[in-house]
Amino acid sequence: MDKIKMITPLVEMDGDEMTRILWKWIKEILIEPFVDLKTEYYDLGLKHRDQTDDKVTVDSANATKKYGVAVKCATITPNAQRVEEYSLKKMYKSPNGTIRAMLDGTVFRAPILVDGITPYIPTWKKPIVIARHAYGDIYKAVDGLAGESKAELVYTDREGNKVTKLIHDFNGDGVVMAMHNTDKSIASFARACFNYALDLKLPLWFSTKDTISKVYDGRFKDIFNEIYQNEYKEKFESAGIEYMYTLIDDVVARIVRSEGGIVWACKNYDGDVMSDMVATAYGSLAMMTSVLVSPDGIYEYEAAHGTVTRHYYKYIKGEQTSTNPVATIFAWSGALRKRGELDGTKDLVDFANRLEKATIETIESGEMTGDLVGLFKKDGVTPKKLSSEDFLKAIAKRI
Repeated sequence: MDKIKMITPLVEMDGDEMTRILWKWIKEILIEPFVDLKTEYYDLGLKHRDQTDDKVTVDSANATKKYGVAVKCATITPNAQRVEEYSLKKMYKSPNGTIRAMLDGTVFRAPILVDGITPYIPTWKKPIVIARHAYGDIYKAVDGLAGESKAELVYTDREGNKVTKLIHDFNGDGVVMAMHNTDKSIASFARACFNYALDLKLPLWFSTKDTISKVYDGRFKDIFNEIYQNEYKEKFESAGIEYMYTLIDDVVARIVRSEGGIVWACKNYDGDVMSDMVATAYGSLAMMTSVLVSPDGIYEYEAAHGTVTRHYYKYIKGEQTSTNPVATIFAWSGALRKRGELDGTKDLVDFANRLEKATIETIESGEMTGDLVGLFKKDGVTPKKLSSEDFLKAIAKRI
């Protein structure tokens, strides 16, 4: 069988621990037998990031700007324990945060629905798509320790005029943090959310806490409303979908009572937390797609979970693992589909669709990784636990 040809390469960002192992197997078992794979490869494994002083992360983001589509493996954001474990030069920033900031993108995450896996919230019948602002807030914050003294926020304008606000007058030790965002990034986030909701023909709900953060969160609310009224109101009405702003605590209650079928736009930290909550409630973090979309049409696909450290240490001991690769498979299929769409390569688009269909059919037939066995309930089908490699081979038979 002739392999499917690619015109433009994908930017390939390799990662860490067990997901790095799965990455290699997915390519060898599911993609390379069918596709003449062309990628520009960047090793974002923690050791190589340390060797390059994290320059490789910046290089991969610039390559994504050049080629337009990237696929990324899960990576480690080191804490103090990881710095010691890997003997790192320093505690590097999140590679996802660096890439998202450079692309000025919005992260959209949606569950992969499978017949036989019922969400923990039984009213959820349709996907809930989390749209996460991918710039600023706590991920670009400046923080530090404070002693028995005043902490102040100082803003200096172009003319040198200063505005000083008291943060807190400490009577003892404590901590302080300053966050920021930009109107430009908030506006890009808003337009990405409105466009994505229109593409999916789903209502868009946006939530902050402007009753408490009257200026900071209030700015998000006002920019969203201004852009909606001036650019999207008529389009939403024509599509028969709504845009709603409400407080974060209110929308959480609404989401739990809903049947799904919503794009939920969240600020950076809210989106980070809520996407994991939604993914788990649908069944598994390993069953969640994630794509970063920039305002100028650049796409970076990844899994929405971490590097599966516990399974990795079992693997390096020679033990067999049953790690779920579905989200990583869908990162590859999403990137291949988008590359095919942009290049007009129908065969590549068709292959991506077949890969996803084969993955879902394999699970629905009763063949799956261990994390899904306890969740799977389907009349006439007894779930069977497979190792990661055997699961990938079962998918390959169905492509």
